Amino acid sequence: MKVVVLGAGLMGKETARDLVKSDDVSKVYLADLNVRQAENFAEELMSDKLDILLLDATNDDQLSDVIALGDVVVNALFYTFNEKVARTAIERGVHSIDLGGHIGGATEAVLALKEKAIEKGVTIIPDLGVAPGMINILTGYGAEKLDQVKSIKLYVGGIPVNPEPPLNYNVVFSLEGVFDHYTDSSHVIRDGQLKEIASLSEIEMIKFDKYGELEAFHTSGGTSTLTESFSHVDTLEYKTIRYKGHAEKFQLLVDLGLLGRDNEVTVDGKKVKVRDVMREQLSPQLRLGDKSDAVLLRVMVSGEKDGLPVTYEYDLVTEKDTTKNVTAMARATANTMSIVAQMIGTGKISKRGVYPPEKIVPGEPYIEELKKRGVIIEEFVKEYA
Repeated sequence: MKVVVLGAGLMGKETARDLVKSDDVSKVYLADLNVRQAENFAEELMSDKLDILLLDATNDDQLSDVIALGDVVVNALFYTFNEKVARTAIERGVHSIDLGGHIGGATEAVLALKEKAIEKGVTIIPDLGVAPGMINILTGYGAEKLDQVKSIKLYVGGIPVNPEPPLNYNVVFSLEGVFDHYTDSSHVIRDGQLKEIASLSEIEMIKFDKYGELEAFHTSGGTSTLTESFSHVDTLEYKTIRYKGHAEKFQLLVDLGLLGRDNEVTVDGKKVKVRDVMREQLSPQLRLGDKSDAVLLRVMVSGEKDGLPVTYEYDLVTEKDTTKNVTAMARATANTMSIVAQMIGTGKISKRGVYPPEKIVPGEPYIEELKKRGVIIEEFVKEYA
């Protein structure tokens, strides 16, 4: 199979790194506007399977021609391109996956293309990051083992291995995205009803080996399509994991209006968005750089099996690969993208149309493939008399 990877940022490069190792992949095209960045990566990788292409994703004709080179396209561009890439892939008869994006209805717009994808005989899967993404696949896997699903609780955090005050946090994606997750409301299901909960709220303690006691709190975007796919459950909620005290500090910034998307002040006669100032001030301080990060994940799917209460729990703790300087978040995300792209290309995923990950990605082979790459997901089964 031939795979086109759009975007030579961290996630795109690491996806390409995994793809070229596969015997099922004959060619990988890594396309980006910053060709120098991509070429530097190609020189490091030294694989004759990898070709570098110039791509201006705002140029519709160029985007279409690049997508048409592949059997599957991996969209690692900014989420604002998701609908455009999916639509173009369908037009060219190419399968496509993306990293998701809950802002502005990006994922909903991709899902709305289902009938067109079916007509063209292609498979489109959005939301293939960690949250959403990995948690969706694991939720679907746990749910299919139960006769009835009653509760889904999801916990994910990307945190530094060695926290530094005052925030004990480093950014592995974009700080702008973090601000969105902390200020937009979180969607949960309570007593079978879909509700909105304030982000940074309802802090609870959670423990992981080596990391001890941490905190978890509501943030937006993590549930994505799960509230629709499992609308019948009694409880569904997603919380972000951080070191203790983090939520309280960011809550203060929210309460002061410093993270609001539209808040402006006038300084020396010029209007300035307060969030822009906060982002520029904090970004250098919170950059991960050479420091190590970890991804912690826990998915708990509870319900009934053979008339008895059962919980399927999936736990992940993965840290930065210091030998390759690949962050834990990139390992979890890029491997997920590569594995699913290959599942589509080899026919392990054969349904055509547009589907969220929980409805189409097979959990058991996904977990097995992650294990081969050193990303270990443990399953715990808790049965109650």
